[in-house]
Amino acid sequence: MVELSGILGVSVVALGMVLTPGPNMIYLVSRSITQGRRAGIISLGGVALGFMVYLLAANLGLSVVFLAVPELYVAVKLAGAAYLAYLAWNALKPGGISVFDPQDVPHDSPRKLFTTGLMTNLLNPKIAIMYLSLIPQFIDLDRGHVLLQGIILGSFQIVVSIAVNLAIVLAAGTIAVFLSRRPSWLKVQRYAMGTVLGALAVSLAVDTSGPSNPS
Repeated sequence: MVELSGILGVSVVALGMVLTPGPNMIYLVSRSITQGRRAGIISLGGVALGFMVYLLAANLGLSVVFLAVPELYVAVKLAGAAYLAYLAWNALKPGGISVFDPQDVPHDSPRKLFTTGLMTNLLNPKIAIMYLSLIPQFIDLDRGHVLLQGIILGSFQIVVSIAVNLAIVLAAGTIAVFLSRRPSWLKVQRYAMGTVLGALAVSLAVDTSGPSNPS
């Protein structure tokens, strides 16, 4: 149904994006440092639900559009490449601020933690663009079952994102202390992730395959 290359491609993109500081990571780290790991895990539950909402909404629409107008593949692919390049620039540009140095925030109830995690993800344009522009490039129209392919590929993205975010939540306090003592390590993380995202953007932009054989 889904090629291994597609699963690996989605996983690499998901890993590069989840390790690039954004609204989800900032919120989860802030809660974990200021209110504890339990609060971070509850917040992560809301983030996970947001991923599932986007996954279903995007694939229900894409399963129809891509079959009806396969020419949209090139436009979608280039949009995905442009956004990866944008994320790479944000990671590499000078003057970046560490996500592990968040501002103090008031304590919230479990219900509010979950709801805020959900809304943080739903209102994050990076997630919407990922499902609409990046994951579809790994769908092979010749294999059929476009909807099922999209859900399977998106599920791997969710697993990677949740696993990495959970590790960050559990280790947020330790990482914050570590980086505060070694600021040069933060630059290494930013440059490494920026390079990965930039390479993916170039690879996607120069790929000449058609919609029936995305790579």
